Amino acid sequence: MKKYWEIIKISFKGQIAWRFDVAMNILFTVTRILFAYILWGAIFGQRDTVAGFTFQTMLSYYIINSFLSQIEMSDGVSRELSRRIRGGTFSKYMVIPANVQGYFMAQSGGVTAFYLIFDLLATVIWILVFRIRFSFTTDVTMILAAAGMVLLGLVFMVQLNYFLGILAFKYQDINLFLMMKSNLVAFVTGTMIPLVLLPGTIVSAMRIFPFYYVAYLPSMLLIGKNGEEAIMGLLLLSAWILLFLAVNKIVYRCLRIRFDGVGI
Repeated sequence: MKKYWEIIKISFKGQIAWRFDVAMNILFTVTRILFAYILWGAIFGQRDTVAGFTFQTMLSYYIINSFLSQIEMSDGVSRELSRRIRGGTFSKYMVIPANVQGYFMAQSGGVTAFYLIFDLLATVIWILVFRIRFSFTTDVTMILAAAGMVLLGLVFMVQLNYFLGILAFKYQDINLFLMMKSNLVAFVTGTMIPLVLLPGTIVSAMRIFPFYYVAYLPSMLLIGKNGEEAIMGLLLLSAWILLFLAVNKIVYRCLRIRFDGVGI
């Protein structure tokens, strides 16, 4: 565990060199919430509620969901893997004394921890500047369930991006897979609109898959809704993580024999 902790620390410190990226990440968080403020202000108009949400509750949902979406920084895992594999320098990860998937999980954890600080700061500033009556549950059980789900969701997303990254052993270009994943995740995690606004049959189908529990359900739990789904969400997300752990191990073992390294 010590070696992975060192990877986390190095990754955390390495982000300091990318100050422009940090600034843009904060700006994007604020812009997304501002868009929601304008859009839902027009939708609510004179209405008090929409699908069980008040205007303030809806804004609270978007603030939390945007925050959770922005701290998920594992997209770089698939892109780095693809670049290293196609460039012939993946050997670097084959010779270090650490599990490859574990290395990228630790690296992603360090990046997430760094951005967590600034995204939290941006969220607090937004709430204070626009004087939003922030809705947040006081139920400790729901808060703990949401926190556990967020952590599991981050682990799952690293595994998913790792899986897409190692497909570069087989495919020349994985950008199509990455584009499909980005668009799909933006929708099914409730980043675009709360999933409660969709037809019930579609929402029921989404509950089978892990994306529902990555950002949408934790956001709902933190504003005091959908508490009855917490336990099942934790169990199902854990099951998906175990499944991908096995799948990634098998796929890596089968595909890495295709790699012809040219350096480290």
